[in-house]
Amino acid sequence: LRTGQPGQAPEEHVIKTYDINDYKEKTELTQRKLLTVFYAALRSYRDIMSIEQSRAALRRSIDAITRIYDSHNLRHFASAVLEQAAFLLGQDGQGLCASRSSQVEAYAASHTEGKMKVLAATADFAGMLDTDDLSGLPADIQAALQRAMSERQGFFDSHRYVGYYRSSSGGSESLLYMWFSEPIDEKARELLEIFCANVAITYESLLLREEILDTQRSTVYILCEAVERRSKETGAHVRRVGELAALMAEALQMSPHDIEFMRQAAPLHDIGKVGVPDRVLNKPGKLDAEEWEIMKTHAEAGADLLRSSDKRILQLGAIIAHEHHERWDGKGYPRGLAGEQIHIAGRIVALADVLDALVSRRCYKENWPLDQALAYVAEHSGSQFDPNLVSLLLDRLDAVRAIYERYPDC
Repeated sequence: LRTGQPGQAPEEHVIKTYDINDYKEKTELTQRKLLTVFYAALRSYRDIMSIEQSRAALRRSIDAITRIYDSHNLRHFASAVLEQAAFLLGQDGQGLCASRSSQVEAYAASHTEGKMKVLAATADFAGMLDTDDLSGLPADIQAALQRAMSERQGFFDSHRYVGYYRSSSGGSESLLYMWFSEPIDEKARELLEIFCANVAITYESLLLREEILDTQRSTVYILCEAVERRSKETGAHVRRVGELAALMAEALQMSPHDIEFMRQAAPLHDIGKVGVPDRVLNKPGKLDAEEWEIMKTHAEAGADLLRSSDKRILQLGAIIAHEHHERWDGKGYPRGLAGEQIHIAGRIVALADVLDALVSRRCYKENWPLDQALAYVAEHSGSQFDPNLVSLLLDRLDAVRAIYERYPDC
């Protein structure tokens, strides 16, 4: 507060009551003191803005942390942290962080061995996040990254820092390139090295997690395809049922995790057929009453086989195996459940399984055209199938056809 009438606003009252940190009478303000007040006010404003920017950056980082569940989302988190690191250094800095794994072909099919992936980028390099091709970088940056890779160590000059990190397992290498408008000191380089190492470790851990998930998914497919081949049915059936189930789960607005669980659990629907004799399983004609009763046991057998595990996917698989032959009108088996008494997962797979069974060749029938199978599904809406699910499926015919193009019968 600057005042020429201190009696109108007593200093003790003003400082205590209001958000005011300084009180000067105008008569106190000589030219020298006024200059001091001016610079102090500018620095206070600078510090207030720094606090606000740090708070905003921290908010972005925290928001990004909640979405780190795969290697793709790591890019958004790492970019937010990279911007924050540059800001904490008090520098106008731009840069990117990239990684290359020598074993990425074991992690996910979408990765190419030895290829660099951009994990983080500030605003000037944001476009690099959508591509794994670093050839679009300026020649001097490419040369700097190549130097760090060939020497397997980082280097710096007055305005530029290139960090190099190799994981302890030797599975991946990470590079950090940063350019600053002003010279950087030793503390700044230490902070950037820590950032590069931690992003690389996090990325490698996420890739390992994805490898485990891919292995789990592949194991389910292999087991289910073994059952299908035993009954002389195509292995693509289990994959298509999984994709159709995931499509309907997405249409029901299930969470991303529940959609993925449906995709992985749905292929387990016929796992109980391992206990059905070949003479029944592969009979080319219609089953007699005794054989039909034997065939129906696969629903209970599959549920018994899977429910002994406490893993969520196998628990869901047990429900699906048990209930995917129940009907909306209550005329299904093994328990004659009707309507919403049937678990939603059972209703979803009941529809997906019948649709794909109709379009697939079996030992007792030829395959139907997809449009004919869809017409059958529409005709039996409200009797065999949940009418809401049928409606959702028929509203997504382009996605259904895309599944059949992606996973054709061999």
